[in-house]
Amino acid sequence: MTRLLLASASPARRATLTSAGITPLVRVSGVDEDAVLAAATERFGGLEPADAVLVLAQAKAEQVARALREGTTDVDPDHDGARDPGHDDDHELDDLLVLGCDSMLEIDGEIHGKPADAAQATARWHAMRGRSGVLHTGHWLIDERDPEAGGTGGTLGATSSTVVHFADLSDAEIDAYVATGEPLAVAGSFTVDGLGGAFVTGLEGDHHGVVGVSLPLLRELLGQVGVSVPDLWSLSTGHNAG
Repeated sequence: MTRLLLASASPARRATLTSAGITPLVRVSGVDEDAVLAAATERFGGLEPADAVLVLAQAKAEQVARALREGTTDVDPDHDGARDPGHDDDHELDDLLVLGCDSMLEIDGEIHGKPADAAQATARWHAMRGRSGVLHTGHWLIDERDPEAGGTGGTLGATSSTVVHFADLSDAEIDAYVATGEPLAVAGSFTVDGLGGAFVTGLEGDHHGVVGVSLPLLRELLGQVGVSVPDLWSLSTGHNAG
């Protein structure tokens, strides 16, 4: 049975997958994002935003996949979703597909991940309100399945990019939103599936990609290693996928 392992601590990504019938295992990578981007820039020159998130998604997936091969756990034992309730032995890791993701907001040609503090989140919202940006989410999939289980050894990725239109918030609305703490935990300082949803007036592209993982793009990546989305449903939901 094929399982998906999410190399991300994001509860929104996990919830998106779970709602789609895929209950992932979770392993949180320890990637130094600044160091990864600096090394990539030195090697390739300036990175476009869509490429930057893909580089980070690849680094996260590769670090977790390497830890699995080396037998190190790199697991937060208290992390919700760290174990698959459908499998008693979480150490049987020869049936896994590892998925790394990273998101950033592009606005005015600059990219923004999570804000460093409330002051930065407030400044970003003052710059974003009444305007539009592009939320890029990089996805990287590594096929760690044993060849006998259909494993291809494939490693591939792609980026989902969605235009986000922001409401023209008042100063009071920005202050109130930042005070909740929600903007501090997410790329671009906003959500569409939480309190920030009231401040997004429209999207052009995949809604799920803005939340953190594009389900249509994931389907395409899975297809390239010979796995269908229903293959993962049969594991997570108990449905018979045929």
